Amino acid sequence: MTTTWIILGGTSTIARAFARQAAQRGDGVLLAGRDMDDLSATASDCGLAGAPVAEAIRFDARDAATFGPIIARARALDGTIGVAVFVGSMPSQDEIDADASLIDGLIADNYGGPARFLTEIAPLLEERGAGTVVGVGSVAGDRGRLGNYVYGSAKAGFHTYLSGLRNRLGRSGVHVMTVKPGTVDTAMTWGMEKLPFLAQPEKIAGDILRGADKKRDVIYTPFIWWPVMTIIRLIPERVFKKMEI
Repeated sequence: MTTTWIILGGTSTIARAFARQAAQRGDGVLLAGRDMDDLSATASDCGLAGAPVAEAIRFDARDAATFGPIIARARALDGTIGVAVFVGSMPSQDEIDADASLIDGLIADNYGGPARFLTEIAPLLEERGAGTVVGVGSVAGDRGRLGNYVYGSAKAGFHTYLSGLRNRLGRSGVHVMTVKPGTVDTAMTWGMEKLPFLAQPEKIAGDILRGADKKRDVIYTPFIWWPVMTIIRLIPERVFKKMEI
């Protein structure tokens, strides 16, 4: 049975790669975001690639009024519904230190908005008794680091939310997968220096689809980040707080 994916943050580079790969295997895509021209162009590409449903719809993580129409459209679709959350923003820690008001938008984009949307659509997924939720977090959420601890804290909160949602929806046959990418070659990382294990969006998208098919609970992508972050998590706090990583 094919899935129609609601892709939140559909203008992100990884989301575009995910949508195209999903379309190529016959899944439908409902691309949700703020730039309707960009979303419509990707939807057209996905339709040509084989998606039986390929549409653009407005979504803003900071505007809950945009959530209802997406859920209503999902309710009208037949078959299995998937939700893939790619929405996020990452002002630098220096920018946040200079303007603490940036925290509000960062939390809304990376945690609050996605969590509210998933909570609102959860009853529909439970009614269907099938489907997949993919939440894209970050390795930054595994430990608070000097260079991006506000961003990391939002991703950590989202990870914990997804863990609880997995517990809830799993009882109805809906699978929830947490994705922890490392550094990816996207607009969010352009211009940054010293980015280890930099991955291409197509690689991340492929790993996500394979992980969802295998019903993985948590994946690191590329996989090298699993041993790296295991080591980082094991560093004693008295040592870690003196490190500049």
